[in-house]
Amino acid sequence: MTATSKPLRDFLEIPYDELESKNLAAKEKQKNRVSDAELAKFYISELEKEPRIKAVTVCFSDLEGRFHMLDYDKKFLLKSHDNLTFDGSSIRGFSVVSESDLRLGIDWGSFRWLPSDVFGPGKVIVFGLILDKEGKPYTSDMRGQLKAYSEELSKEGMTVNVAVEVEGFLFQGLNAEQGYVSKDGFTIVSSGGYYNALPNDTLKLFIDRLAEAQRSLGFENEKDHPEVAPSQFELNYSYCDALLAADQVQLYKLVARQVAANMGCTASFLPKPIAGINGSGMHTNMSISKNGKNIFYDATGEENLSKFAWDFVDRILNSANDLCLLLNPSVNSYRRLDPHFEAPNQIKSSPVDRTSMVRIPLGNDKSARIEVRTVAPDANPYLAFYALIKTGLNGPMTEAITSESRRTRTRFLPGNIFDAIRLFKQSEFIGEVLGQENKEKYLDRKLAVAERSPKELGTLVKTSEILFHHEVTNQYLWSRF
Repeated sequence: MTATSKPLRDFLEIPYDELESKNLAAKEKQKNRVSDAELAKFYISELEKEPRIKAVTVCFSDLEGRFHMLDYDKKFLLKSHDNLTFDGSSIRGFSVVSESDLRLGIDWGSFRWLPSDVFGPGKVIVFGLILDKEGKPYTSDMRGQLKAYSEELSKEGMTVNVAVEVEGFLFQGLNAEQGYVSKDGFTIVSSGGYYNALPNDTLKLFIDRLAEAQRSLGFENEKDHPEVAPSQFELNYSYCDALLAADQVQLYKLVARQVAANMGCTASFLPKPIAGINGSGMHTNMSISKNGKNIFYDATGEENLSKFAWDFVDRILNSANDLCLLLNPSVNSYRRLDPHFEAPNQIKSSPVDRTSMVRIPLGNDKSARIEVRTVAPDANPYLAFYALIKTGLNGPMTEAITSESRRTRTRFLPGNIFDAIRLFKQSEFIGEVLGQENKEKYLDRKLAVAERSPKELGTLVKTSEILFHHEVTNQYLWSRF
């Protein structure tokens, strides 16, 4: 190339500090519920005036929470953004072949600028909304359901605030899950533990790079560290509206996997990939504000929680068994609910006992919240948050729960997926929350993976529970079973 010639490619690459600024501005628009029409006009204009953007990644999640992405050429998207379609029958848990075509709407408020070293230069990302042939919200799109419910609550002045603590493991080698063999297991990259890693250890370098990327995406980072188990990590970031929080879970896991892959490793969000050590959770901190005031707080209430908040907790405890399959959606999830490893498998609440399904952290008028510790990191975040919010606000109370019984009751969550499936199947309440069609679809998916795995968990993490996991496997493997 001569000194005067132009480079063959000139695609957009934005420095991380500028990315953070742009994405925080985008997040603020979403937080302030700027109208869809105004957002569409703004971001279409941004795409039109920036020639270095080559493609727009449109993403969505299926019923189980598996993440899907389509890259649209920018020029095509600008012409056809209101008429995008895809084959829903290719997505497990979506439409059947006889009615396969679905529409893909653009949720412009979720538009984000991307770090080029993770996603490649010249790309931006936006979340999609699944629509049926008539352009109406598709019943099995749980992101769309959560968005609609959040907007309904917003009209009453209410905002559900969610902050999650997503734990994961870093393993040696690319695609370690897809090549998993029981007798060999996973190979860890670090034998350290809680808060324990040298600055240039593989695990710490991974955490640092992931933190940089998520900061650039506007996550508003708080802290990050190695977790209790060897080769385990956790990165914490600020709370936000439930829909945005669920989007950030999906982006967090996506970016973690790509950053790990760039290092020749695998970031895994299996709840219990290695027997005999702590598993991974997705502790879900929740509060509700009304007209800007945290209505979970009461300075005179038990543990500084209001009666409204305790009613929210009690409804979740009352429907704990019904919800369990949504919050712990895989065969592997039930290894994590092991009482020997701080497992949150007891259907009770406590300010200190980490085996409780619900913990009450210390808080003030701004930070008072509940922490649902039972949620696994492989749960569909849209489905999990939607079900928890609906249950906490409107769930049935078929038993009297007192201040004493919240702390001392000795009921336990199911210890395997088959028991969880049975309880889910017989729950009328779940049918009301999800709709009967979604309940049946979800049940079919969970039965399919359960029947591909041994009924007894045992002490060896089995090949089938990894290979047929909804976030690991592919269509080809399922068809070969």
